[in-house]
Amino acid sequence: MMDLQLSRLPGLGPSRLQALDKAGVHTVRDLVMRLPVAYRDLTAPTPLSQARPGLECAVAARVAGEPTEQLAPRLRITRARICDATGEAVAVWYNQPWLKKQLHPGRELLLYGRFSLRRGELQMVSPVIERERGIVPVYKAVAGVPPRAMREATRAALEMGRGQWPDELPEGIRRRYGLCERNFALFNAHFPLSAEALASARRRIAFEELLLFQTALSLLRSDAREGVQMEFDDAQIENFWKLLSFPPTSAQRRALYEMARDLRATAPMARLLQGDVGSGKTAVAFGAMYLTWKSGLQAALMAPTEVLAQQHFQDAQALFAPLGARVGLLTGSLTKKQHAQAHEALAQGAWDMVVGTHALITEGVSYKNLGLVVTDEQHRFGVRQRTRLGQKGESPNVLVMSATPIPRTLSLIVYGDLDISILDELPPGRTPVQTRVVPEGRRRDMYGFVLQKVREGRQAYVVCPLVDKSEAVEARDAQELYEELRKLLPEARVALVHGRMKAAEKDARLEAFRRGDADILVSTTVVEVGVNVPNASVMVIENAERFGLAQLHQLRGRVGRGKYESWCFLVAEPTERLRLLTQTADGFRIAEKDMELRGPGELFGERQSGVPTLGLSMIAGDTQLLKLTHDEARALMKRPDDPQTRQIVALARREFLARLEDVALN
Repeated sequence: MMDLQLSRLPGLGPSRLQALDKAGVHTVRDLVMRLPVAYRDLTAPTPLSQARPGLECAVAARVAGEPTEQLAPRLRITRARICDATGEAVAVWYNQPWLKKQLHPGRELLLYGRFSLRRGELQMVSPVIERERGIVPVYKAVAGVPPRAMREATRAALEMGRGQWPDELPEGIRRRYGLCERNFALFNAHFPLSAEALASARRRIAFEELLLFQTALSLLRSDAREGVQMEFDDAQIENFWKLLSFPPTSAQRRALYEMARDLRATAPMARLLQGDVGSGKTAVAFGAMYLTWKSGLQAALMAPTEVLAQQHFQDAQALFAPLGARVGLLTGSLTKKQHAQAHEALAQGAWDMVVGTHALITEGVSYKNLGLVVTDEQHRFGVRQRTRLGQKGESPNVLVMSATPIPRTLSLIVYGDLDISILDELPPGRTPVQTRVVPEGRRRDMYGFVLQKVREGRQAYVVCPLVDKSEAVEARDAQELYEELRKLLPEARVALVHGRMKAAEKDARLEAFRRGDADILVSTTVVEVGVNVPNASVMVIENAERFGLAQLHQLRGRVGRGKYESWCFLVAEPTERLRLLTQTADGFRIAEKDMELRGPGELFGERQSGVPTLGLSMIAGDTQLLKLTHDEARALMKRPDDPQTRQIVALARREFLARLEDVALN
């Protein structure tokens, strides 16, 4: 029944069926399992008197007066004044000219959208005109299938299969954790009868998927081959710390001893080193590379950008070359001859250590005796890329690093196949970054402060959410601000970098800023990782309200890396969310709050291959559920002959193991 073709559903003609097929939705089952990414609560509309910039909500209002239309380059802007008994505002739509005929004066509308303040006027930007009250599902957009058509087709699919979804989760587990029945869960995950029914449905679906995922990871770990075992004593660990110009923190010491224990074991190390910006992750990783070299094996470190790879190479060269270790660099920008020489050096064992980018995992690269693989900024790589590098030798030890401060409970899922070491303290002497929220009216004062710091010889970042100007989005763009700052601060050398530039040009401009050839770098979020400029002491983030807290914290970490007092200015109207950044520098606390506010899916720059697609979006910050499923999976695997365990293992193999093995094989 559930494998019926979508053509059996109403409202889906050939073009829409083709669009859904392209999006991977082929059957009724596929459609039902494509759960909403969000919900609109239309049960209690907000009075216009309570509307504020940044608020996303439903309003029940009527059209006041004739709508207007304005033509702009590539845009047709429709505006209508709306009002209710408490106040009024303006609704604005872009490139939807047909709406003008529907917006006749006096028409009652139920609108859902976000408010903004533009030229002193409260506006509702591109609101959706809703037809019914209740809690309405919002699906990931499919080009060629209007949202309402998607909603109606999904409702028809649910009705067609009502009561026919088998509940394969053991009844004992359902009772123990108070989980609702599967058919109830699916219907209320799409079209909830109430907020309570939605919460119950989301919990059931998330629990099942996360439990099966954790079980599949346990199966993978139990099947792991023997790794590359190393031999060294604890004196070598202490010898490494003596090489550094600073004493290690207790967290760094603890993390390296955890890795040393893994490296000496028969099973390959699979460990995540997670630490806040500036906690000293690279030093610990270098410690693991040192122990690998001392054991007569090769170590490889992969970074997400050429700039960061260059920095790591220079640091590794300075630290290890005087000891006799041979350190190489392999990046995409090397000449053909240099690539050939690098490949030969790795294959013949002429290099003891190599630092590079994705070039390290290309098909032609082989290693003589690879013992350790380190990947930096793990969330910028997929699981697939990390495992590909890990397969360049005979099950080498793998260490992944991330400065994204992911709460420990969420790490259990996203890095569930890894043990975790956390650097939860900063080295002494790290310069704290003073953080301030700057409203629009104080912009000129702020840039006066930036100029003062430039005159003192310091450098500054200015980060914008957009590359180019957009009529549809109320935000500063990098191109325009770059031109504006060149005029406003003529004595400063202003440079521009953004993600649309070719990689070589982007890296060249970042490197020029690092060398001090520019005073102010205007950019998009491409500077979030991969730039270490100790002389930079000011970070300005335009439209800070458009960024997540974790990302703002990451950007703030670009300054305060030297001996100078450093500042981060969040250009936005003050909110409780942004004030948190002015009160704490604890990345873990900030990430917990970010996950609570925005859900866990947005904490990662790249979707991790093989990770649950429903569970993470369903839990909406419920870290307790992550812990429950993690512990239940471990308990089940300790009882392999239990009927419940056998049932869960069979489901995990069917739903996840093939996906995860595909990740590991590719």
